[in-house]
Amino acid sequence: MNSKTISKTGKVLFILAAVITFLGFLAGNVLAAEEVQAAAQAASGQLREFGLAIGAGLGLGLAAAFGALSQGKAVSSAMEGLSRNPQASDKMFLPLILGLVFIESLVIYTLVIAFFLQGKI
Repeated sequence: MNSKTISKTGKVLFILAAVITFLGFLAGNVLAAEEVQAAAQAASGQLREFGLAIGAGLGLGLAAAFGALSQGKAVSSAMEGLSRNPQASDKMFLPLILGLVFIESLVIYTLVIAFFLQGKI
């Protein structure tokens, strides 16, 4: 046999082996569809619960951390402004407290959402 015939035969055998392998994998998946579907549903439920738990924990942790940082920055800026102009303390007090309340309300909203997410687990 010449080299062209061997290479064509090799290509045909390779393609035939690839098709048979693909059909074998496909047949195995079709025959085990019920078991795979049950396992996928169980894994999906566990993954959903894991995602909810991680989301609630990370959301609350990030909200608390960045809320505390922003409150610290707000108070720091207010104290710096008061040290430069002590007579402005009456005018700065209400906006400072409102800013702190708005920052803290976002953290509290995150806490409520985290409780709802934990309730779904």
